[in-house]
Amino acid sequence: MKQNAGLWIDHKEAIIVFMADGADAAEQTRRMESGMEKHVRYSGHSSADGSAEDQRDRQYATHLDKYYDDVIAQLQNAESIFVFGPGEAKGEFNKRLIHKGLGKYVVGIETVDKMTEHQIATKVRDHYKK
Repeated sequence: MKQNAGLWIDHKEAIIVFMADGADAAEQTRRMESGMEKHVRYSGHSSADGSAEDQRDRQYATHLDKYYDDVIAQLQNAESIFVFGPGEAKGEFNKRLIHKGLGKYVVGIETVDKMTEHQIATKVRDHYKK
C-alpha cells in the first residue's frame, strides 16, 4: 500500500502525518523534538584560530544534521513527502533529503506559520486529496 507523508518542521520539532492511499486511508501522526535551544547568531569578527561562536555554530549544525537524519529515518517508507513549516528548517531539511538521495520523493514545499497537530493533519489530508 502506498504511504504518503506530510511533515511540518522547524528547528525545535517535527510533526509527521502518514496517510495510506485508498478508501480506508489510515492516518498516523508522530511528533519528534530536536532537543535544541534557539540558535543565537553573533555579529562581529571571528578570530583566525576559531572563536567560541564558530565552535557553537558547528555544534548547532551537527545537531541539526542529526535531528534531520532522525526525521528522515521515520520517512523511509514514504513514497511521497510534503514538507511545510515556518522559517529555514523546511529548506534545510529538503537539502538534507537531497543529500541522502531522497529528494525525488518531495512533492511540495510550502511556508506556513505555527499550526496545531489537527491543522497539520488537515493540511496534509487536503494536499493529498488534490
